[in-house]
Amino acid sequence: MASAERIQTLEDRVYGNNGVVLQPLSACERISVRAEDKAIAGLGKAIGTPLPKKPGSSSEKNGVIAMWIGPDEWFVTGPSGAELEAKINKVKTGLYSAVSIDHRNTGLTISGKNAVHALNSGCPRDLSLKAFPIGCCSRTMIAKAEVILFRTGEQEFRVECWRSFSDYVWKYLMDAARSA
Repeated sequence: MASAERIQTLEDRVYGNNGVVLQPLSACERISVRAEDKAIAGLGKAIGTPLPKKPGSSSEKNGVIAMWIGPDEWFVTGPSGAELEAKINKVKTGLYSAVSIDHRNTGLTISGKNAVHALNSGCPRDLSLKAFPIGCCSRTMIAKAEVILFRTGEQEFRVECWRSFSDYVWKYLMDAARSA
């Protein structure tokens, strides 16, 4: 029987110029979780980190990250092979849905002293440290592409987007970095 291996859309790309570094993220699990209040504690226990209840906040433990991206909605990522979806689907308390979206999404990091300037060329959010501190996350836009933006450091962000938009987002951020 033949097996198929997913091609990483941004594989082998690296960009560094004008105080901005772009790097693709390695393969990982990505789960979209929707849940009512009764299920939140059990789901957090299942994945090993609490599902945050505050808008725009995140939690992280052992490489598993849970990001609050909307009322009753979380974006959960973890290392490949963590079997997050299987762990989540064993929870028996409350109503929820958990859908693997690693076939749909991919990600990259943008870092450096001009990362905020490059992002803000196409993102309407105030990305200052005061308004968007480390650990903050948001569903937002970069130019015409919907993304999930997660601040991982003072000058570093994780950008998650649909695979079909990844080349566009990458090239947009490269162009933005040139004029940052």
